[in-house]
Amino acid sequence: MSDDVTIAAAAYPLDWFESFEDFAAKLSRWVAEAVGQGAQLLVFPEYGAMELASLGGVTVAADLEGALSEVARHARSVDNVLAGLATQHGVFILGSSGPAFQGNRPTNRATLYGPEGVIGHQDKQIMTRFEREDWDVTHGSDGVSVFDTPIGCLGVVICYDSEFPLLARSMAEAGVEILLAPSCTETEAGFTRVRVGAMARALECQCVVVHAPLIGDAPWCAGVEENTGRAAIYGPPDTGWPPTGILAEGRMNEPGWVLATVSRKQIARTREDGGVLNLLHWTEQADRLTSPVRIIETS
Repeated sequence: MSDDVTIAAAAYPLDWFESFEDFAAKLSRWVAEAVGQGAQLLVFPEYGAMELASLGGVTVAADLEGALSEVARHARSVDNVLAGLATQHGVFILGSSGPAFQGNRPTNRATLYGPEGVIGHQDKQIMTRFEREDWDVTHGSDGVSVFDTPIGCLGVVICYDSEFPLLARSMAEAGVEILLAPSCTETEAGFTRVRVGAMARALECQCVVVHAPLIGDAPWCAGVEENTGRAAIYGPPDTGWPPTGILAEGRMNEPGWVLATVSRKQIARTREDGGVLNLLHWTEQADRLTSPVRIIETS
């Protein structure tokens, strides 16, 4: 079991591909670059898999339904590529999320890979308005999972999920030390919502949160034409951590990896004897709400 873990968060742009082999080559380059900097855990963004819509051609990629179906068609091949890279380099990789059809409608699924292959997946639980109203992407039916690995207990909160504390709380209660927050946001406001959510989850759960955004323009791909963000790794602003809670962050809309090495022992120490004990004291909220909230009127 590893104590210090080097984590890499991707700020990842979408590219047009003429062949699946070109896509696989891109992933190979990205993984090799992060591993070359010492990364043991690599996190790709939400909807990064949408670049595979290019393999269906211009008309398919520009159509909402066509793009989703084309990307989902390649899921097994993507698994083979990322599982192979995780095995080759002896690392853990959260692949870019993408559509996975369960019946007639897709979920938004991120898959975790390790040195022995596919570990499992986490489907997004709470859908944004765009996913509900335009794409008709549905929430996953498998609920919340945690992944107990040699480099730490991991959980995944995909983009909007990071803005809802009870999802992350359930993972923390199950032992999660490192939360992975892949995101895809069109505007700076959207990015900021995920950033604030991720930092709040690091505070509340006294853990590390890894924010990996999709960035750049892809006017040819329906649903992900514009993407804004910067990669970052957050911890609780407490003893032994940076006072801002920011362990590492990249520049806005600049592609590449952001890396930080975190200590699982430090996470445990903070939860046991931090300047504050948010994780431990969480349950006191319910105790304080046994009576109805008082409404005090003023004239």
